Amino acid sequence: MRTSRTILLALSLAAASLTLPTAPAQADPAVTVTVNARAGLETVSDAAIGVNHAVWDTHLGSAPVADLMHDAGVQLMRYPGGSYADIYHWRDNTAPGGYVAPDTDFDHFMAGVQRAGARPMVIANYGTGTPQEAADWVRYANVDKHYGVKYWEIGNEIYGNGHYGGAWEADDHADKSPAEYARNVKLFAQAMKAVDPTIKIGVVLTTPGNWPDGIVASGDAGSWNEVVLTIAGPSVDFAILHWYPGGSNGADALSKIAHIGDMTALARKQIDRFAHKDLPISMTEVNTGYGMNTQPGALFAADAYATLIENGVFTIDWWNVHNGITAASTVEGQPDYADFGLLSSGTCLADGTTCEPVLNKPFAPYHALAMTSKFARPGDQLLRAGASDPLVKVHAARRTNGDLAVLLLNQDPAAAKPVTLSYAGYSPAASAQVLSYVNGGAAVTTATGSATSVTLPPYSLTTLILKQSAPVTRPAAPGRPVASAITARDATLTWPASAAGVKYEIHRQNGTISEQWGETTGTSFTIHNLTPGTRYTANVIARDSAGRVSWASPPVAFVTTTPATSTCAVTFTDTSDWGNGYVGSIDITNTGTATIDTWSLAFSWPTAWQQLGSGWNGTWTETAGSVRVTNADFNKVLAPAASANVGLVGNYQGPNVPPALFTLNGQLCTTR
Repeated sequence: MRTSRTILLALSLAAASLTLPTAPAQADPAVTVTVNARAGLETVSDAAIGVNHAVWDTHLGSAPVADLMHDAGVQLMRYPGGSYADIYHWRDNTAPGGYVAPDTDFDHFMAGVQRAGARPMVIANYGTGTPQEAADWVRYANVDKHYGVKYWEIGNEIYGNGHYGGAWEADDHADKSPAEYARNVKLFAQAMKAVDPTIKIGVVLTTPGNWPDGIVASGDAGSWNEVVLTIAGPSVDFAILHWYPGGSNGADALSKIAHIGDMTALARKQIDRFAHKDLPISMTEVNTGYGMNTQPGALFAADAYATLIENGVFTIDWWNVHNGITAASTVEGQPDYADFGLLSSGTCLADGTTCEPVLNKPFAPYHALAMTSKFARPGDQLLRAGASDPLVKVHAARRTNGDLAVLLLNQDPAAAKPVTLSYAGYSPAASAQVLSYVNGGAAVTTATGSATSVTLPPYSLTTLILKQSAPVTRPAAPGRPVASAITARDATLTWPASAAGVKYEIHRQNGTISEQWGETTGTSFTIHNLTPGTRYTANVIARDSAGRVSWASPPVAFVTTTPATSTCAVTFTDTSDWGNGYVGSIDITNTGTATIDTWSLAFSWPTAWQQLGSGWNGTWTETAGSVRVTNADFNKVLAPAASANVGLVGNYQGPNVPPALFTLNGQLCTTR
């Protein structure tokens, strides 16, 4: 071994004496970002950026906290705080069985709300309260004190009252079923609206893909959402979801944002089906499970808020303003305290080994909320945007004055990302205001940069605020289209007129690309040659005689059906659900005129977080999300009108979207 080392050393020295050509440095390829101003998403409400306040927080309503909320652009504050809401009595500021800090009563809360320039959301005590107590609170708030509290929730996470096994929520009602909750919600709403008919009442729902959504308990007519919406839907004004997706590391936690589109779509489907009305969706509690006080939490917060707004959620409320240290670790070089609060509570671990920073020092997610409030302001319309690198997340917002804001999140903890930006339907001025929050940063910084290129530091949040290159006169945007007469291949869109003498262009959103389906001088258009079982999102744009185009209408989303007639039909049923898995039953029917001898049924999971666990009555296989079951010996022959049943165990770790398309021996079936 000594001889080998000597030879290697000699060779190294000899090589060092030579003059060798220098290889050119390898620059990281630029990430391409596309912003499509013709692909409009939802509009930012005046309550979008929200937080939670709890009555056990000694600093609730204090001037320093209120000023910090104001500086972060917080628009809504929720009170009196999660599960405490179901033991809290507002008249005497008590919560039997829990701790209530001094000076956290309703008036102190409202003083902080008003100082912050925000609006309140109040949770009426369902668990240990009464409709009369809630109605008296409305009277005090809006008649006696003229606080103008618009949003009122009926209880917190009432499905956690033990009915499904988990019991963390107080509920003194002998009957803890969803039907009993729904019946009482109607009584609460009636009593509260008798005092102030202008208030909006929220009803607690389970979040699709999160326990106990989809579970049907013994004696119930359906799942929590089905029963609650069927009974209470006509009496309420908005739906309440909570979301704590967890995550074992930064990448895992940030990946959960991909659940939001399906999560909100499934919630709306349940609302439409069982309430038969449009209920706006609120997300009144949200937080991450990893890096709560450090950059993963900040990246999660900004991405979650923007994505939820894009999907039409009207308020997103971070849990919590203060919460307290529970563990100590180092995350990407920064101290993390596993504290769900936006601000430091200044507390220490019980053993005294680790303490948080000084009271009210903002954690990283606070700066993310400050960034998000500057990116998306009330009245802004979010736009479709995307990046060529999956570690760069992009959101865009078109402001009412014609400015554009682009939020860029670099989820790579190690590498900077050079970015080039292009814009469809928008011509920016050359320079941009650049807001940045980096890993370990003390605040959001502001600089001047380019509208078409920027380098994103590792694990960073960046917002570009752009001006139009020149003033542009535009016709008014059309109103939101409505889809009707939807079949497997066709759909008709109808929309309110924007102005006289304009033509309308109908655009499909296909990623960041707009595909024009056609144009018309009327306010209705039928699209043909669509793909069965497919979700489409479209906008309408007005164009005047001078060729000037409007901003995009609000979007419309619809799903085409499967063929009305086919030689096969499939019925897929979730027969028993336990929150992250279920038993599925599939009935396969021969609707043709010829006997089928030997068959193979195929379908694909709609999401990446769904998997086949096991199956029976056939031979099951799964490859890259595509599932196939072939007949067993006893069910291989299907005469006309005959059926075979197969079953499976399906597993999921997010919203459980049912398969839409089934083929039998290659033939697309009718899904019943």
